[in-house]
Amino acid sequence: MPYLQGGAEVGVCGVKHIFVYPEIEGTVSDLLDAGPVGHVASAAEECGWDGFAMTEHPAPSLNWLTNGGHQTLDPFVALGHAAAFTSRIRLITYLAVAAYRNPLLLAKAAATLDRLSEGRFVLGLGVGYQKGEFFALGASYEERGALLDEALAVLPLHWSGEPFSFQGRRFNARETIALPRPTQSPIPIWIGGNARASIERAASRAQGWMPLFGGSDLFRTTKSPSIGTIAELASAIIQFRDLAGGRDEPLSVVVAYNAFENVPVDEPGYHADNLQALEEVGVTHVAVTAPLTDFSETREFLESYGSRYIAS
Repeated sequence: MPYLQGGAEVGVCGVKHIFVYPEIEGTVSDLLDAGPVGHVASAAEECGWDGFAMTEHPAPSLNWLTNGGHQTLDPFVALGHAAAFTSRIRLITYLAVAAYRNPLLLAKAAATLDRLSEGRFVLGLGVGYQKGEFFALGASYEERGALLDEALAVLPLHWSGEPFSFQGRRFNARETIALPRPTQSPIPIWIGGNARASIERAASRAQGWMPLFGGSDLFRTTKSPSIGTIAELASAIIQFRDLAGGRDEPLSVVVAYNAFENVPVDEPGYHADNLQALEEVGVTHVAVTAPLTDFSETREFLESYGSRYIAS
């Protein structure tokens, strides 16, 4: 992460820490080389991590996978599996694309996972950016923002456990009722993306925002407005808080932290300084990933990070 600086002694950071199951690039290795999902989630919980996350790309192109793209599991199935191995840690989609699913199916998957995990699920949502994946799934790339807005309207109705009707763009729910209700009311929703519309959605209709923060390659791929320095991130978070206005509930700000690709977890001071810098500008959660390729390596990373940067 060249946009942050290092240098002080290692110390515990006050942000919350989410472990993103390692993403394996290309088609040669297997995603599960990083370790059995349930055992990795359990190890993260034992080591003090606050959350365990999975992303999704249900129909990526070969071109994307062979040019830096990464494999995924179905996040709802995988997190449901992880729920059976854990009892405390939050389970998070980081993130799911709303336009890929009928919003009632999305709501049911989320409610099921929340109920089976006894209220530990966080639904991270975004508009998506891979045109080829939209085409493969028969989803509308042009309408992806409107479809996310539609999902945000339907989710609380579905989770209420009360009858509701809703005329969607491609569906018509008439006196629909969804039971059982999820454990949480509501399930927390975090919205990803740097576009003004994404920030406004997060500020007005969700419980958190997941800005994209990183180098230029990230924004060439996602075609998202760039946030590449700590100063730009600070300014964006101020904008998000201002847009949230008088909301009295605490709102999360979740940022990816992937510096372990270049700097070892035990590098004195570097990561502690970076994590502290993120906390100081208003980040509440860091979503941490690292290039891990077997379970012993993954567990060692979870333990090493936990002992250095997570308060016991």
